[in-house]
Amino acid sequence: MRLPRRILTLHTAPGRRASSAPAGVVNFVPACSTTDLHSLELLQDFVTRARRLFVITGAGLSTESGIPDYRSEGVGLYARTDRRPMQHAEFVRSAKSRQRYWARNFVGWPQFSSHQPNSAHKALQRWEERGKLHWLVTQNVDALHSKAGQKGLTELHGCAHRVMCLGCGGISARAELQKRFLALNPDWSAQAGGVAPDGDVFIEDEQVLHFRVPPCEACGGILKPEVTFFGDSVNKVTVQFVHDRLAESDAVLVVGSSLQVYSGYRFLLAAGDRKMPVAILNIGPTRADHLAELKVSGRCGEVLSVIQPL
Repeated sequence: MRLPRRILTLHTAPGRRASSAPAGVVNFVPACSTTDLHSLELLQDFVTRARRLFVITGAGLSTESGIPDYRSEGVGLYARTDRRPMQHAEFVRSAKSRQRYWARNFVGWPQFSSHQPNSAHKALQRWEERGKLHWLVTQNVDALHSKAGQKGLTELHGCAHRVMCLGCGGISARAELQKRFLALNPDWSAQAGGVAPDGDVFIEDEQVLHFRVPPCEACGGILKPEVTFFGDSVNKVTVQFVHDRLAESDAVLVVGSSLQVYSGYRFLLAAGDRKMPVAILNIGPTRADHLAELKVSGRCGEVLSVIQPL
């Protein structure tokens, strides 16, 4: 049974800390005010009626762990800087661009790799344990769902904790590459600015001139994070796999994503074609608002923590 479409706003009550992020974590969550309990009740009803829930998550989920997103008003990367993420074609064709990318990533890795799942990641993992959540697709590359213990998981855009060789296709751990960077650059250091959503940091170009990047140990090829850079496309096998999981599901919940990137939005279009009920939890508008029966605006951790997988 389809619900009438409702655009409902859930905010956080004034007068208390409006965040589910751990104390001391940099706040990259957009402002949100007063709580609408009726919205919570409607979202609870949506989740309760679902038997095989398909969840797609985005950067808005991880902002509460201290990782910025790209597009949030006032706090996203695009709002704070004029910097844009690495393009796939630039990384492949330019040794200097790869040197700059890896130097910045090397500096940012200790902080990026230390981020921990927040209450939203943990809530979704509990939903899976209880049999409510059939499959989770994340557009994030931060490994926080894996750290939370999520099993039925597709990392749509890959994972920054893995490295691939563009020559032989070999996959290795990013933590091992960090050791190789340290061995090759024992005296290199750089003063870093703010962090980006992919773990990159801001450093001046002249600081990277002497940074050394190792090749693949197996074939001598070019090493790249095992993530889908802007301008690249998601593997067709992965896309079909996710479509198959969607076909097995009976409802879709979007959490913390504006769905501006087609790689994730396509699954909402497919859900619309299948007449599947869709709910969205996000601060701000999304590309799929017109497909949603229920739209709740609020902090992912605060909201999901009180929704029960009944």
